[in-house]
Amino acid sequence: MQINFETKHNLSEMCVICDFPVFAVKWDVPLTCSKWDCDCPFNRQRGCCCAANEMHQVEEESFKRIKCLWEKIMSLNSRVNALSGTPNIAIEIPGSTERCFGPFNTNVPIPYSNVALNSGNGYNPSLGVFTAPCPGVYMFSFTAFSSVGVDGRLYHKVQLMKNGKMGVSVWENNREDIEDSATQVVVMEMQRGDQVYMELVSGRKLCTFMEYNIFTGHIVYPYTE
Repeated sequence: MQINFETKHNLSEMCVICDFPVFAVKWDVPLTCSKWDCDCPFNRQRGCCCAANEMHQVEEESFKRIKCLWEKIMSLNSRVNALSGTPNIAIEIPGSTERCFGPFNTNVPIPYSNVALNSGNGYNPSLGVFTAPCPGVYMFSFTAFSSVGVDGRLYHKVQLMKNGKMGVSVWENNREDIEDSATQVVVMEMQRGDQVYMELVSGRKLCTFMEYNIFTGHIVYPYTE
């Protein structure tokens, strides 16, 4: 069998030849694709190999660029977490050696930003708000702790809020102790999208050892219907 070709064939027509190595070997006229590698069908997968080397080079360069971009994204993510992940929410009160969260002139959500577990990402550490991902029965617990100097006054009220309404609370208002803590546990029904957060009442403050203030929650069982 003999097939004759004219030199005016375009690249797409010549690529058909690469599918049949025997024809490529017999090809004895100038090639329109000057970088054609006719050994390619024998050494690599069969097909058009005119731009094989160039394609491999583009693939390698693209991979290197993607890897570089990924490394930069991960570095940026680490920097963002360093800036917003675990800030110290206690600030120094002017004229005092205390470092406190509060007092404020309005009720303020407490941002528990040191998050040990956040399965499902229902908790927003920046806002201090947990949003229920599905309807069911949930259990929440929290511990409020504050410590003041010898001449200081314990004066705080922390309350658990559900959709803007108070559920339970703990408070302290005395000069007899320089530090104290209290814990509450509550079980409640929640619908998808309901929000729960801890709130410091206006005019009150939590001082020193802010890491002793803890907020936890988990679903007891979801509703199946």
